[in-house]
Amino acid sequence: MIQKYRKAFNENFTEERYNHFLKKLGEGFPEIPFRVAETPIFIPDALKKKLIAAGEEIISLIKQDNFKELTQKAIPKEWNVPNEIAHPHFLTFDYGLCKDESGELTPMLIEMQGFPSLYGFQTHLAKTYKKEFDLDEKLSPYFNGLDETSYFELFKRVIIGEHRPQEVALMDIDAPNQKTAIDFFVTAKHLGIKILALEEISKEGNQLFYEENGQKIKLKRIYNRLIFDEIGENTDIFKNSFDPREELDIEWITHPNWFYRISKYTMPFLKSEFVPETRFLNTIENIPTDLENYVLKPLFSFAGMGVIIDVTEADIIAIKDPENWILQRKVTYEPVIKAPDAGVKAEIRMMYLWPEGEEPQLCINLGRLSRGKMIGVRYNADFDWVGGSVGLMEK
Repeated sequence: MIQKYRKAFNENFTEERYNHFLKKLGEGFPEIPFRVAETPIFIPDALKKKLIAAGEEIISLIKQDNFKELTQKAIPKEWNVPNEIAHPHFLTFDYGLCKDESGELTPMLIEMQGFPSLYGFQTHLAKTYKKEFDLDEKLSPYFNGLDETSYFELFKRVIIGEHRPQEVALMDIDAPNQKTAIDFFVTAKHLGIKILALEEISKEGNQLFYEENGQKIKLKRIYNRLIFDEIGENTDIFKNSFDPREELDIEWITHPNWFYRISKYTMPFLKSEFVPETRFLNTIENIPTDLENYVLKPLFSFAGMGVIIDVTEADIIAIKDPENWILQRKVTYEPVIKAPDAGVKAEIRMMYLWPEGEEPQLCINLGRLSRGKMIGVRYNADFDWVGGSVGLMEK
């Protein structure tokens, strides 16, 4: 998209160089189980400004006094966790790259979350792209004047706060073996915190502990990467550890309720040139006659699971819980990334950190390239020039 960088990158690209890049990317870390794209995204200044403006509009809704009231029904009763905090520590907004009516490149909101993303890995990915492909030093994945040092200072302040690193743990069900484990290890390397599987945490009274070298250490904060949607009814996993829904002497980074509040549930409340028409299915009196222009999404799903791309009237009629679904006007992705053989579609995730008592700060981004009907890396496994990426901008 910044043509001078795209042209130079493609002219100098070789499979050997890409394979060497992948080798360096994984060096010292567990194997990366998802596909990493051959190229970064070179974000032009005009698109960067639109991405920032889109995010500011969304954040203004989230900061409204009645936002919690608007989104209270987003939290399933069986997953409502006590002691919710005033705001999330993370905001991530996913935009498809499209063209507007005048042919200008524009972002369109696809998904949003009040839950952490690859905040550690994206720094490592950008740095490795730049080094292994000899990219211009003035290209950066960061916003608001941040660099690698100041970014991790902010990240550390959000995750660790006033505590000692050993009193904070990144937690998931089977953390070291998750698909995103490399993000966990990059984060732990920079912040000095523990990576703990759920069963490595024990409960005494309302306090949580883990053991290290035979010593019992009290946890004060959990950097939560556990997604309740993925647990479903399998609550037996809590038997040998602790149940997050109990009253606990623990600080959540971020509190689990925000995963639900800031999600697809929020989108029908947004009215913006950067947000496609989105409605709760149970509020639709007349099914649109042009369903080919819509996509049907469950509110409570993760990584695109359950999404119906080619919607029919029968699909809608078959939905037993329409209050838990949205009907969203399709977004037409523009194949803006020039691969050697064809154009490739792209999505950019804008990633914010929100320190307690401060304002949310746009920090870094994540890119995904696709040739398939859906953007996620799992839907593009058989293609090249697709997968996880990062946007680089001129400082």
